[in-house]
Amino acid sequence: MEQLIESGATLQSLSKKQDKTLLVLTEVYRQQCWLLENNKQSIEDRIVSLSQPHIRPIVRGKAGKPVEFGAKMSATCFEGYVFLDRVSWDNFNESGDLKAQVEAYYVFTGYYPESVHADRIYRTRENRAWCKERGIRISGHPLGRPPATISKETKKQAREDERIRQAIEGKFGTCEKEDLA
Repeated sequence: MEQLIESGATLQSLSKKQDKTLLVLTEVYRQQCWLLENNKQSIEDRIVSLSQPHIRPIVRGKAGKPVEFGAKMSATCFEGYVFLDRVSWDNFNESGDLKAQVEAYYVFTGYYPESVHADRIYRTRENRAWCKERGIRISGHPLGRPPATISKETKKQAREDERIRQAIEGKFGTCEKEDLA
């Protein structure tokens, strides 16, 4: 490309799509050269798709699909509405979002939620302690050995919590089918 431009070629006749593809290809070439020159296996923000260069592979460690592609999202549900708190194409640990999301909920409503219905990754010791200090019940199994007997009320509460959490997971499923780019 550089030789063509030096010989007088111009890029003005390229369509927007062609221009974008050229920029992406230039960046892929730069990344590959850097990896080779530095004898490295990975590079930050590595491009893995020419048509969607913003997409990053995220290692999730799930059976059958150890790597996923797409955005990671954190959301809050209030009175049946789901608010996206964070959408990122980069890999991040969602557990760090819990405090900020709960505080944003407090600013929005004037009170802390009665409970937080979150994936396992959010239920760290630190987040559990933080919620407990504010009187917030966090869904999911408690840490440690499971109790020998579980009351009907506890089972009912766990089913209700899971139902609420699945409503948000369903919204994520809808979003994943849409093109967020």
